Amino acid sequence: MAADAGAERFSRVFDTLELLVGHPEGMTLTEIVKRLGMPASSAHNLLQRMAATDVIVVSDDLRYSLGSRAVRLGIRIVDGLEVRDVARRPLQELTRATGEDVYLAVRLGTRVSYIDRFPGTRPIAVDIRLGQSLFLHATAVGKLFAAFHAPLHRRLLTEKRPQLTDHTLTEEPDLERELDTIRRAGYSVSREEAIPGVVGYGFPIRDAYGEITAAIHISVPLAQIDEKHEKLLLDKAFEAAAAIEADLGRGGADLARRGRRA
Repeated sequence: MAADAGAERFSRVFDTLELLVGHPEGMTLTEIVKRLGMPASSAHNLLQRMAATDVIVVSDDLRYSLGSRAVRLGIRIVDGLEVRDVARRPLQELTRATGEDVYLAVRLGTRVSYIDRFPGTRPIAVDIRLGQSLFLHATAVGKLFAAFHAPLHRRLLTEKRPQLTDHTLTEEPDLERELDTIRRAGYSVSREEAIPGVVGYGFPIRDAYGEITAAIHISVPLAQIDEKHEKLLLDKAFEAAAAIEADLGRGGADLARRGRRA
């Protein structure tokens, strides 16, 4: 009997984590109880134990969301997946070719996070923490995933969109036009929309079924951007994405050709 109770508690931990992955904005105790069908007292005790070990966190307005420990575990799980191993060599080569910081991003439920980083050669770099949830409306890879993934598109339009810089797009019509541009171009750009003085580029990595399984992000100081350097970034990034896709079993050469035409 005790073993059955232990198994049930163990299962509820994973049920809770799976639920919170899909709600990066956080959920109240009442919402969690309703979705999982648990007694309020049991749910409260479980959440408190999970919060005490940093598996989840609770905000000032009593909303529960994934904690740093769960995110780190997620990264370790993703580390075992093919895309991170496959992407490492092409992204290292991309960093050497451009001199810029390069990141690998993935979608975890309805959040987008960086799971790997390759520092560039410039003395001044933007240190973006791995595992943190990225803004969909202001970051290059956030907009990229939102342009091609319906649940993230809905989340972008319904969540709060803070004005991070003077250049951040926050109005729905502006964002819809931006996502249309991304779909046509096949890549995305964030021009000082998340961090002043920094331009971000996002490039899709598709699996054998044509779904975006990951994305390349290049972070560049605005002062370094000119037409020649931007062309180098686009050409080399599409080549890297094509190489990764080829190793994932997709025809990457087609992507490289599309990138050079975009």
